[in-house]
Amino acid sequence: MIRALYSLVTWFAQPLLLTKLRRRGAAEPGYLHAVDERFGRYTTARPAGDGPLIWIHAVSLGETRAAAILLAALRERWPGMRLLLTHGTATGRAEGAKLLRAGDVQVWQPWDSRGAVRRFLAHFRPDVGVLMETEVWPNLIHEAAACGVPMVLVNARLSGKSLRGAQRAGGLLRPAYRALTAAWAQTEADAARLAAIGVRHVGVLGNLKFDARPDAAQQARAERWRAALGGRPVVMLASSREGEEVEFIKCFKAPALEGQAPEAIEKRAKLRPLWLIVPRHPQRFVDVAATARAAGLAVVQRSQWSESPPPEAVTADVWIGDTLGEMTLYYSLAEAALLGGSFAPLGGQNLIEAAACGCPIVMGPHTFNFAQAAELAEAAGAARRVVDLKQGVACAHGLLADAGARRRMSRAGLAFALEHQGAAERSADALAALLEPANSAV
Repeated sequence: MIRALYSLVTWFAQPLLLTKLRRRGAAEPGYLHAVDERFGRYTTARPAGDGPLIWIHAVSLGETRAAAILLAALRERWPGMRLLLTHGTATGRAEGAKLLRAGDVQVWQPWDSRGAVRRFLAHFRPDVGVLMETEVWPNLIHEAAACGVPMVLVNARLSGKSLRGAQRAGGLLRPAYRALTAAWAQTEADAARLAAIGVRHVGVLGNLKFDARPDAAQQARAERWRAALGGRPVVMLASSREGEEVEFIKCFKAPALEGQAPEAIEKRAKLRPLWLIVPRHPQRFVDVAATARAAGLAVVQRSQWSESPPPEAVTADVWIGDTLGEMTLYYSLAEAALLGGSFAPLGGQNLIEAAACGCPIVMGPHTFNFAQAAELAEAAGAARRVVDLKQGVACAHGLLADAGARRRMSRAGLAFALEHQGAAERSADALAALLEPANSAV
């Protein structure tokens, strides 16, 4: 009864979805591409071939990058596999396009109405559905189970806050979690929460993001840019969220100097860091640049040059990292990175890439979306925790003045990232256990 009511709501909400897509499309034109696919109407044919048709749903940019790591392991195991790749956001779809090979298909995830989901499943008939991290949709999972399509939640995470929300909507979400074939969690804590909400088969396979390799070309470019900056240090606000940039600018424009010796204040002033702000969402790039300029700062946007920073970038106060796919470059350039999303109660962002690049991490109190990774990074000495952005900027200044501490944190980050690799192979093995018995029986 509850799911029937939910289905009625999703059907009536379709005009609102169209309105939302038009509004988002004004800032990101990708949202206006192939809108009919959102409602289960596809012109792209089912991928041809004999290998298993593996459907991977990666809603946005972060999930798509994690899916890329898994996909590499799957292609190694099944060279003839066919890929059906779905997304919910324009940034996810743009990133996912880089993963396609001849014969692969990329479309939008269907809106979670019964009709759209049924049309999607009838059109593509996948052999298995792989949902990345948190993407549990009641109708999608129910209809897949009705069609005999096993659905697994891979690289799965569920925070305590999300568990409480799911329990409040238990009449709708508990059956969805129960209908999953399996959930392969990042951590023991995630696994316990997934079992508590109803998943019947839970395993702990680790976090795919540890298996990512930093882009060597971007690391080399960062070295060249360091030379162009003449030793001027870079401090990064990584994957920042709305509100954090304003507070960050306030803090570094008028840093708290109370209680510091005069010589420490003088040394801090001479450092004059270059502040690098990389917003989490690309639709905010222009607004964040305007905010920094309104604060009276000399601002240069990374998208305004290609190979080498122009003279105005070398002397600027702030860089805006308004490009996609260059986080390795930014982390490799920075002497320290403040972790966006962790200074307001938003749960933080992925810090593993920073550690893998050897970039010291400064994080705020709110890291519940990546709780174990944050705790392990702090315990390993790769990250430091502060109470707010004011203290975070002060911590970054302290690291700039202490090369030994930076080197220790950098080495700790590299070791931390290396220690936790292997989730991609374990996840590919688990998928093989689902698919290969079925294939051999045919």
